[in-house]
Amino acid sequence: MWRELLPVGRSAATGGYRRHAWTGADAECRAWFREQAEARGLAYETDRNGNQWAWLGGSGGSGGAAGDAVVTGSHLDSVPDGGAFDGPLGVVSAFAALDELHGRGVRPARPLAVVNFADEEGARFGLACVGSRLAAGQLTAEQARELRDDSGVSLPQAMERAGHDPDAIGPDPERLARIGVFVELHIEQGRNLAADGPPAADGADTASAGGRAVGVASAIWPHGRWRFDFHGEANHAGTTRLEDRRDPMLTYANTVLAARKKARLAGALATFGKVAVEPNGVNAIASLVRGWLDSRAPDEETLAAVVAEIERSAAERGVRDGVRVAVTRESATPVVEFAHGLRDRIAARLGGAPVLPTGAGHDAGILSAEIPTAMLFVRNPTGVSHSPAESAQEDDCVAGVRALADVLEDLACP
Repeated sequence: MWRELLPVGRSAATGGYRRHAWTGADAECRAWFREQAEARGLAYETDRNGNQWAWLGGSGGSGGAAGDAVVTGSHLDSVPDGGAFDGPLGVVSAFAALDELHGRGVRPARPLAVVNFADEEGARFGLACVGSRLAAGQLTAEQARELRDDSGVSLPQAMERAGHDPDAIGPDPERLARIGVFVELHIEQGRNLAADGPPAADGADTASAGGRAVGVASAIWPHGRWRFDFHGEANHAGTTRLEDRRDPMLTYANTVLAARKKARLAGALATFGKVAVEPNGVNAIASLVRGWLDSRAPDEETLAAVVAEIERSAAERGVRDGVRVAVTRESATPVVEFAHGLRDRIAARLGGAPVLPTGAGHDAGILSAEIPTAMLFVRNPTGVSHSPAESAQEDDCVAGVRALADVLEDLACP
């Protein structure tokens, strides 16, 4: 399975993956998912929001008791030039875990399903976890229809071009009511599980995190995305005196530095990772610089305070530079505490697996407001993620599959 997915959407220039939602590479990944489902005799279906499902013992759209299904999976799309493991490891491991259960002769008493959530990364339309947000009602159909990529293509247009009917997008309470629990396996985005990594900092079970192949998630930090628009005045780079300039690039650069400082002082994270410039000429002073801030913190109060400080720094520097600053919050996700009983049950089932927090958002976090969810992390020796350098050892991936199979057996065979 892994070898089949490896070349899909991979850039020959960077080695990174560009599997953006509703593109050709994404379509190849979705076709692969369907092939895997049908090869195992699983009931395949796509829901109203483009999420793919493969069912063993029932289907999400019909039959079965409320709250009886055990679901696992992740996503197959990527960030720009992303790594091979973020998302696909969870989907590949889900199918492999079903194979493992079959090999053990396990007969689940509850329906099992593998899911591929659409557009988890938000690389194309700027909002993460679109498929799961729509299903959970955290993104309305009207809001989704307003999403556009950098070329002006709307989400419904992209879905339709990819062969999916966008008219039905929206909340899917009937499907969620069928799910009793969702467990997502993911590569760790950090180094707490590495033998020489830092000790985990969440809860009493984390002291021995280093050197373990598999961990269990405790919580997801609150996080969000903000767009900063720096409005200046276009002018000639070779003839405009420095004192006569209203250069938004200066204000933007100062804000990037301020974001790093404010986050460090508060024990938070702040990153300007995307920027657009107009008119974007080498010999022209910019008229507009637009930068996107990603910020995360251990709690919502700290997150709000850090972003407010960054906004204040931007506004103050804007006054000095003659630049108008406007800030728009594009998304915000509150802190996620995974169901404690489920978390502790899984950690115990895995022989006292370490319990770790994360600053990364996931579909499991979105769904946690509606159903019990949990996450397994597979050791990442370098901690690098959202990069072609992202990696995991084969032995650790196999350990992740076996751990996931153990958890599914425990949950589906009470």
